[in-house]
Amino acid sequence: MRKGQKSCKASCKLLQWVRLDIEPRLDVWQLYRMSSYPKIKFGTSGWRGLIARDFTFDNVRVAAQAVADYLTAERKDPASPLAALKPLVILGHDARFLGSDFALAVAEILEQNGYEPLLCEGPTPTPVIAFLIRAKKALGGINLTASHNPPEYQGFKFSTWNGAGAPAEITSRVEARIAELQQSGWEPKVKLPGQYTCATIDPHELYFAEIRKFIDFNVLAQSKIKVAVELMYGAGRGYLDTLLESAGVEIIRLHNESNPLFGGHRPEPNAEGMAQARELVLAGKATLGLGVDGDADRFGVVDTDGTFLVPNQILALALYHLVKNRGWTGSVVRTVPTSHLVDAVASIYGVKVHETPVGFKYIGALMESEPIIVGGEESGGLSVKGHVPEKDGVLATLLMAELVAKEGRSLGSILKEIQDKAGYYYSDRINIAVAPDKKAGLLSRLGAGVDRIGDFKVQSLNKMDGFKFLLDDGEWVAFRASGTEPVFRCYIEARTPAHLEALKTACQALLD
Repeated sequence: MRKGQKSCKASCKLLQWVRLDIEPRLDVWQLYRMSSYPKIKFGTSGWRGLIARDFTFDNVRVAAQAVADYLTAERKDPASPLAALKPLVILGHDARFLGSDFALAVAEILEQNGYEPLLCEGPTPTPVIAFLIRAKKALGGINLTASHNPPEYQGFKFSTWNGAGAPAEITSRVEARIAELQQSGWEPKVKLPGQYTCATIDPHELYFAEIRKFIDFNVLAQSKIKVAVELMYGAGRGYLDTLLESAGVEIIRLHNESNPLFGGHRPEPNAEGMAQARELVLAGKATLGLGVDGDADRFGVVDTDGTFLVPNQILALALYHLVKNRGWTGSVVRTVPTSHLVDAVASIYGVKVHETPVGFKYIGALMESEPIIVGGEESGGLSVKGHVPEKDGVLATLLMAELVAKEGRSLGSILKEIQDKAGYYYSDRINIAVAPDKKAGLLSRLGAGVDRIGDFKVQSLNKMDGFKFLLDDGEWVAFRASGTEPVFRCYIEARTPAHLEALKTACQALLD
């Protein structure tokens, strides 16, 4: 007998022993499948995983079944807002590999559970899914998207009946049900690939009508600005560019073709991702650079002088614009590590500020409970009063174009005017590597509080999300431990560039 045959015979004996003596009710294949299931966890924006390793059709289907079971349980509760809604679920996908196939896999499972899946045609932005959920009075929606993650990732984002990302109290129930289904050896009965179809909808015109409620397209048409539109091969194609064109704005489209590899880069509209738009602005070929990420919920803005404006600045500018030029009233909401420049603008206009943990679902929940002029976070999410409680990169960029058109000057000059009144804010975020065996000790130390960070005296400690140390003169630092990497994310805000650099050094020393 050859060596391979002997090994196979030994393995078969082991498998027979497992089947007969450990778990007689399950066959070996079921046991193997159970042991190979990864744990599906929902983060701040859904579940994400590597395509074909974690993000498989089996795992997508079991996640869809868990969502269906959650919806069924809720609809049986007369006190639930889902009880009175029709059994409709909005589905979509981004521009990644197998997006449509994954969406159809979800649709098939939902239909088997008595629900009516309605699939958006073509790659669809997450904010469009959120809008359709509300417009169609659906039970919720699922977008197959990994947002700004690298191309080898895919994701499963579940939104509730009001269009907001599902909060932890819901996703924890879905996670628990997924684990139960996996442990029971649950397997769906599905059609062969290509044989299942479901009802579809083209959401463009419905969404465009919604956006026109919030943007003054006449101002854009009269401005004669020219915009370099960075579409990043993503779901924003046919949305941001088409809306600008419909207003009579001259545009230059960048990366408008289909490319699931996103040109070899992650589809994130940060300074690097907006570099080509910046070059066009600096060359005088465009007035502004506007961009959105892979599912068009995040945004990027390049000013008229080629300066890349960070989301902290865009949020402050949006508040300024909506209060000063639109006369809106209400409050503003930001996350813990978002710049206090927002607070400074709010102070100028007498606007109340709310602070939430990281995750737009927390912002969205507050936007549903009281009038919020604008809500946003430093990672690039923004929405406004009356719109969906979800990040909308298309709306955010159009607001900035409208502001430039309305005031006839650069965003930078407006920021300078604000900061001349309220003082200057310099923000940064750094990742500090920490050995895994040191993490618990550092969390304990930070939680107990410190008197100083370098030469800076600590005034108070905010534990809403991580550890935010408030210093003198409105300066602060915040630490959040990553749940996926051996790093601490350190957010820093100072009133001078010199203080910013000193605080960076002090934070590194503190964690060392």
